[in-house]
Amino acid sequence: MAGLLDGRVAIVAGSGQGIGRAIALKFAAEGAKVVTNNTKPGSIGKAMVSDEKYAKLTDEQKKWFQEKYEEENGDAETTAAKIKAAGGEATACFADITNEADAKRLVDTAVNTYGKIDIVCNVAGRFGVSDIEDITEELWDRVFDVKPKGYFFVMKYAIPHMKKAGYGRILNCASPAFMGDTIKHAEYCASNAGVIGLTRGAAKELWSYGIRVNTFCPAARTRAAYEIETLRQEAEAEGKSLSAPGTTMFSYESNTPPENVAPFLVYLASDKSEKVSGTTFIVIGNMVGMVPDPSMFTSTLIMKQSPEQWEVDEVIKEAEEKFFTNYRSIADPAPPAIPGVGGLN
Repeated sequence: MAGLLDGRVAIVAGSGQGIGRAIALKFAAEGAKVVTNNTKPGSIGKAMVSDEKYAKLTDEQKKWFQEKYEEENGDAETTAAKIKAAGGEATACFADITNEADAKRLVDTAVNTYGKIDIVCNVAGRFGVSDIEDITEELWDRVFDVKPKGYFFVMKYAIPHMKKAGYGRILNCASPAFMGDTIKHAEYCASNAGVIGLTRGAAKELWSYGIRVNTFCPAARTRAAYEIETLRQEAEAEGKSLSAPGTTMFSYESNTPPENVAPFLVYLASDKSEKVSGTTFIVIGNMVGMVPDPSMFTSTLIMKQSPEQWEVDEVIKEAEEKFFTNYRSIADPAPPAIPGVGGLN
């Protein structure tokens, strides 16, 4: 039976572990030749749990952490080996996409090995947890160097090949955190919002060349999930919290396997997605949600029916009536009012 990606060549940046690995394996199972990628040989190890923080864990917590680490351990070469063992074609490329020359080398590897590049799936990411006033420049830059800058570098060198072919599929991984999160990582929220802006801009620019560009926002049981769970336990032991006041975090156990993300990505990477571009999807477990397109023309508007400037009291009155009668801030942790219950309105 022919696969949806037969004859296609795909790069999956950040496919040594987790979601990227699952996508690379699924693309290969659907017939694509895959260039797997991560920064360097061997698992990159702990990303957020420093040696100092690790030393503070209990023996039981350390054992749990090590078990999860072993489950997620892998790199571009081990992912490529899995693909080959299953009968597929793959080439590993160790390259740091935050470095422009490395990103070009990643694209060149696909073109030099397989003759073209049809699909780019950017999955790599970096994380950090910090109160917003304590975010350092180093943390900010470390996160933003991958998303969106590293994604841009890979796109920059793949797009000329796609333009020449009149065909391309670019899939950029963001996070539901682009909407704001309960976890204290504003820098991560901002970097993922940047991915969506990059995707939307590229989608409009590249439509006429047959190149489709979309964003997917997954949540799954990955290295980030078990590291955040470890940091949460450590913070709570010290009487602190990783989440904003009055909010809660999803437990590690509530996350679903990364393999659940991959099937919908096959669709977006295939010919069948010809009319889909510039769109953001939430992919969690077996749920796929399409985020409504933000547009001034579908927003609630107030407009003065004369050329004169608004008077302050006039615009306040209109705004309160049109915008804020049933308004609830995304930052308000209180549960929404339930009409007719207990005097709530």
